[in-house]
Formats: sequence, structure tokens, C-alpha cells
Amino acid sequence: MSKTFTNPDIVPDSEHRGLVERLPQLPRDLAMLARFDRPIGWWLLFWPCVWGVWLAGAGWQLPLLGWLLLGSIAMRGAGCVYNDIVDAKLDQQVARTASRPVASGRVSKKLAWIWLVALSLVGLFVLLRLEPLAQMVALASVVLVAAYPFMKRITWWPQAWLGMVFSWGLLVGWTHFRADNLDALAAMYAGAALWVIGFDTIYALQDREDDALVGIRSSALRLGGMVKGGVALFYAGAIALWTLAFWLYREDWVALLALLPAAAHLMWQVITLDNDDPDNPLDRFRANRWTGALVAAACFVVGNA
Repeated sequence: MSKTFTNPDIVPDSEHRGLVERLPQLPRDLAMLARFDRPIGWWLLFWPCVWGVWLAGAGWQLPLLGWLLLGSIAMRGAGCVYNDIVDAKLDQQVARTASRPVASGRVSKKLAWIWLVALSLVGLFVLLRLEPLAQMVALASVVLVAAYPFMKRITWWPQAWLGMVFSWGLLVGWTHFRADNLDALAAMYAGAALWVIGFDTIYALQDREDDALVGIRSSALRLGGMVKGGVALFYAGAIALWTLAFWLYREDWVALLALLPAAAHLMWQVITLDNDDPDNPLDRFRANRWTGALVAAACFVVGNA
């Protein structure tokens, strides 16, 4: 029998409630601040890194992928800490986020900044394992990450900015090995950005009512009753651009078949998306960890066959 969830300090979409609940208060709050209880975030950040490495034709590169996974966990955590520092007042006004450690006052902003620096140092350690060009590309993402929390205040499409941020690992993985075929890389990156817009629009469905009340903007609010059609267009655009990227990389019609499983999975998400079911959007959002894996497999086939 599963354990009943009773701790009010743990946000509703936590994936590891039992583990987090067993930690002492301060370590639990720091783990939640970095979203260690919600690994879906670093999976979605990590998969584009894998795409870049495997599409570059460098083989498995498992040690490098291990470093990139560590970097994804640390930097996703650092980004979440920064986001919660900036958004503390907004988070207090949204039911799903009001219990976050900084918003609720359980963790001070000073301690949050110290935790952010510690996580960033882990990211720096990983950065030093990369080739110089990849290091420069990775550092260029800092500006995008720093600006992201403010996008929801000035545009209805903060998901588009997140698309650039969460797809950046693709550029890092690729430039660690090569600096050619930039047309294929650009198409792959643009497709990844559309994929992120699609799944983060699904995620934003959870907060539409609260966001509207406090003035937070999102693609889910902008699309209104056309969310399902909008997500379908974003996903279709992602598949089209990934197909173009594969073709520019390797003119082989058979190789394009490698994308069919990912396309089918995205189609399933759209068909089964239910705006009225409070649990459905979160489940469909989380399902994108498998989309990332399917696209990674396609990249390996095309890049290394």
C-alpha cells in the first residue's frame, strides 16, 4: 500500500514524496528548492545534450554523458533556486507554489543565494571537462537563464524563452566534438525549442486560473481554448524541423524513419491531453522524458549508423 501524502511543505507535483519527507527540515527544503524531488526537469534539460553528442557521430561517449547529466542536475537546480528568489512574491500568490521554501519563508534569500552558488560550482566543475568551444557555448546560456524569470512579466510567450534555454545543451554536446554542419544543428535546435514550448504549455495548464489572477503571462493563457491545437502545431513543427535536420546531416530517406516513434509519442500526448482533468496535463508533461529518449535513439541511429 502506498504511503499517504500528508506533509504540507511538499508541493503537489513532487515525484519523490517519501524520500523527501524523510529528510530533516533544512536539507528537505534545499532539495525541494533545487527540485531534486522532481527529476523530470533535469531529464528534459539533459536529453538535448545527448542529442547533440549522438547526432555529432561521436559514438556512445558514456563518460561524457555522465558529466553532462551531473551538469544538468546541478544547473537545473541552480536555475530553479534563482527563479524562486526572483519569483518569491509571485509564488506566494499561486496555490501550487505558495509552499515553496523561499516563498513560504522557510529558507531565507541569503541561504538560497549560497545554495545557488554551491550548485553553480558543481556546474563549473563539469564545464571544465568540456572542450574550449563547448565551454564558451555553455557560458553563453547564462544570459538566457538570468532573463527567464522576467519573461512571464513582459510577454505572453515565456515558454519560447524557455525553449531556447532548455535546448541549449544540444549546442554544447555538438560543439564538444565539431563545429560544422551548422545548418543541421540550427534546424535541430529550432525543433527542440518548439518541443519545449509545446510541453511547457501543457505544464502551464495547471496554473491558468492563478496566473490570470496575479498577472502572470503564459502560452496556456494566450492560447485559451485552442491549447490542444497550439500544442499540436508546436509538436508538428518540432518533428518537421528534426526531419529537416536529419536530412541536412544525412540525405537518406530511410534514416528519417528513426523519428517515427517520437512523432507517434507526441501525437499520443496531443490526442489524450485533457484540459479539464487536473492530473492529465502533469502526466502528459512528464511523458516527455520518453520523447527525449526516443529522439536520442533517433540521433544515435542517424549520427552513428
